[in-house]
Amino acid sequence: MPEPARIVPSLDGLSRAFWTGGSRGELMLSHCQACQYWIHPPKPLCPRCHERDLRWEPTSGVATLFSYTVNFKAWNPKVPVPYVLGIVELPEQAGLRLTTNIVNCSVDDIEIGMRLRVNFEQHGEVFVPLFEPAASVERLRTESAG
Repeated sequence: MPEPARIVPSLDGLSRAFWTGGSRGELMLSHCQACQYWIHPPKPLCPRCHERDLRWEPTSGVATLFSYTVNFKAWNPKVPVPYVLGIVELPEQAGLRLTTNIVNCSVDDIEIGMRLRVNFEQHGEVFVPLFEPAASVERLRTESAG
């Protein structure tokens, strides 16, 4: 079996649901039941109200591109360049952001504010959340239905 180009995280107790939610097509984040604050990266208690009543819940799976950079340097020869590192903001909460790769899109078509949708890259039990333009997802659904 070839070694993956991506460094795959270990599945510890605190982040397991985040990395395995993709098996169901769900982007899972920790959600405080006391104050309804979404938490990423995962923590053992809510950084807002300090309660420990946290639950893993699925998000909408959509996002807006907040910022990005295009990498042209081949740091890992197994990863083709250019590739895009992006910070996406989820609509569940202002400021709820995560760092990811933007995929299935020409570098020239990427712009701040574009609508994105999650998809997952599987590595064994780990499902890495990546984001692609929401329009490409709708186009693929239409093509596969027809």
